[in-house]
Amino acid sequence: MKFVKIYTEEILNGISRLRIGEEKIGENIDCFSENWKVEIQNGKFTFVIVGIAEDIGVRANYGRGGAHTAFKPALESFLNQQANDFLNSKSIIVLGEIYVDDLMERAANIHTKNAHEINKLRDLVTELDVRVTEVVKIIISAGKIPIIIGGGHNNSFGNIAGASSALNKKINVVNCDPHLDFRPMEGRHSGNGFSYAFKNNYLQKYSVLAIHEQYNTSWALDNFKINSDRLFYNTYESIFVREEQEYKNALVNCINFVKGEACGVEIDLDAITNVPTSAKTSSGISPVQARQFVYQSAKNLQAVYLHIAEGAPILSHIKADNKTGKLIAYLITDFMKGCEGRN
Repeated sequence: MKFVKIYTEEILNGISRLRIGEEKIGENIDCFSENWKVEIQNGKFTFVIVGIAEDIGVRANYGRGGAHTAFKPALESFLNQQANDFLNSKSIIVLGEIYVDDLMERAANIHTKNAHEINKLRDLVTELDVRVTEVVKIIISAGKIPIIIGGGHNNSFGNIAGASSALNKKINVVNCDPHLDFRPMEGRHSGNGFSYAFKNNYLQKYSVLAIHEQYNTSWALDNFKINSDRLFYNTYESIFVREEQEYKNALVNCINFVKGEACGVEIDLDAITNVPTSAKTSSGISPVQARQFVYQSAKNLQAVYLHIAEGAPILSHIKADNKTGKLIAYLITDFMKGCEGRN
């Protein structure tokens, strides 16, 4: 079975809004053919953009769906940015989407009212893990950096497993998230991608920036204490409420904890105030602080991928939020610029 829906030149042209006298990023970047696994080996590009249009993992964690809607508006916003001297758009290629249509169809009529139904969703997440792992592994094995957009934070597991398999070693990860996503291994969902990666020996060291103190379980916090040589967090309240440390220092501490080895960069849009997500927060970091997190992580770490998770610009009970796609586009370009200015 093929795991990727390729975005052709025709698709990209349909997304790009051309304007006389201007040059957009979408006019400058390439795409793959169905033979992408071969083409990626010799490409001159650095960054590979790939989407995951699913919300199965969020629903399997009793969350609100909608994370499947992030990729297309994010890609549209990104492609319609100006091509200019601030970013080398020739270093970018769009792959397309990890194929999830069949899984989403099977999940459509599953409800979360009882354990049997939840377990069906969690089984589907396990199938999704295989696909994400394989695609990420192929991209990183070719020496490229995947930028993975959309879906729940369950996909952190496939990102980490794919990177670890490609590099043949455990990797580190830095995450900006109100939640540790280190829940028990009770079946796969968006709340336990990192605990599964840790227990399956794909994840070496893991740091989390600005968790919310009352939204993390004692079980997860205890695991961080027990494994303090490999697991680290600081809290939103310690930074912004009690002002025990400055944001800049908190960010540096998270980065330094995972510095020196191949490192994944993860950001859950739940962390940012009033961004539509599966668990939207009224008290989070600002978009500027999120951009600083992504840029500084890319610049100061040996970043092997970026994952932007949980954005849900289209939710059933509210109208579409077009600003979310633009915010994700900012985060993508910040990451690329950070990598290109790497220390």
